[in-house]
Amino acid sequence: MDEILLNIESKELRYAHLRNGQLYNLIVERKRERQLAGNIYKGSVTNILHNIQSAFIDINEGENGFIHISDILENTKKFEQVYDMDFDLDYDIKGLDDKQQKKQDIEEVMKIDQPVLVQVVKEPIGSKGARLTSNISLAGRYLVLLPNSSHRGVSRKIEDRNARERLKKLIRAFEMPTDMGLICRTASARATPEMLIAEATDLLSTWHTIMENFHKSSGPSLLYAESDLIKRAVITAVDKRFERILVDDYAVYQSCKNLYSRYASEHALRIEYYRDNVPMFERFNVEREIDKTLRRKIWLPSGGYLFFDRTEAMYTIDVNSGRSSNNKVDVEESLVRINLEAADEIARQLRLRNIGGLVICDFIDMRYRKNQRRVLDRLKECMKEDSAKCTILGMSEFGLVEMTRQRNRESLIQTIFTTCPYCSGRGLVKTHESVSIEIERALKKAIAHNQQFALKLVVHPELDHYLASIDKRFLLKIAEGLNARLEFDVNDNLHLNEFHFYSTITDKKVEV
Repeated sequence: MDEILLNIESKELRYAHLRNGQLYNLIVERKRERQLAGNIYKGSVTNILHNIQSAFIDINEGENGFIHISDILENTKKFEQVYDMDFDLDYDIKGLDDKQQKKQDIEEVMKIDQPVLVQVVKEPIGSKGARLTSNISLAGRYLVLLPNSSHRGVSRKIEDRNARERLKKLIRAFEMPTDMGLICRTASARATPEMLIAEATDLLSTWHTIMENFHKSSGPSLLYAESDLIKRAVITAVDKRFERILVDDYAVYQSCKNLYSRYASEHALRIEYYRDNVPMFERFNVEREIDKTLRRKIWLPSGGYLFFDRTEAMYTIDVNSGRSSNNKVDVEESLVRINLEAADEIARQLRLRNIGGLVICDFIDMRYRKNQRRVLDRLKECMKEDSAKCTILGMSEFGLVEMTRQRNRESLIQTIFTTCPYCSGRGLVKTHESVSIEIERALKKAIAHNQQFALKLVVHPELDHYLASIDKRFLLKIAEGLNARLEFDVNDNLHLNEFHFYSTITDKKVEV
């Protein structure tokens, strides 16, 4: 059973996809950080970088967007990335893409302050602005309109040969400008010709409106906003034949019902308003799953566990046997079982955490290559349903699997957390012993170098408790040996590792 839970708060919208009661996918969207991917803007070129054949474009969304020459020239791969499709075009233009890029220069197609029509293909992440393209594409439920390309084709995800041929003939027969193209999406296999014609007409009308607004607007502005998360949830539930959508906000519930009314004949979807006093995400154990997802350590059913660590370059996932009860008769099979469980959970956690970029999975070492293949095949199978593009390489002799996952928005951790102001993201604090040693050095410097002979040491109460056992007597002895007087005080507003010396004569802080 598949169902979607929509939790609506004043500043946040959370989408949870449950499969047989277990959290399968999660999207957390903050209203102050609305999704930009798919949006179309009138932008202004602010800077051209000739050495990397790129430009920065002001789209009036905070950080300037970034565009490369490959995003300006026609490039099939960009369409595939945006709409998660594998195109079957009438002819292959990928080789032509490369030839065009070698011939063209960024300064031939863009000038400073030039107004440009661009679309966001990758969300801004951290301090990086949005990735842009001038290869505009307008996506409907069944079709994708390519206003700047004449290609017409069908998604390879439609495997039925007869359906593919029927759709190819249909879109070639559409009365459209010859310089525009159409791609049939997976859902078009179930659509009637009338439905496809109606959507193609709507997309053309939207495109004409975009172009009118482009010419009317005087500066960088939003011309077209992609569907919001609510609409995407309804369409996803219809396309994938989910059983139910449960919403805990009445206004959004009504909006979902209105959206669904257009597709009611295609699939019997239940849209329900959640009325219970117990918060919906607590009732369905989603809060607990989110809390687990934010942890570094994830336990597996067998007793093994995963460790998730992030570095500047990649994510690493370490698989450990933990407290699993290994079968003494067949240790190898026990380790394979843990690795298979890990493969399932890794695929799930990558979706929930929305981890993108390079990922290294360190599975438990297995003796036989056939077992390594079993684990690798399980991982690939589990990643097939991921909406983000994934590439998985083979398993090395050390049990390492390298993979990449498309980064389409900020990860869950980036959305919810910020860098710790104390440790600057290291996640570590110094031991009390380390701070005590620093205090000893600072005390000697304050007396000998700064010529301060009446001092007060102020520390955090926990550090003061540690110093009281041995170190206070030792510090007093040092001060006495240097003909100085030392007092102690506490301040619970200080960081654990923070300490300050003050002159008891002037009450001023002593810089050491």
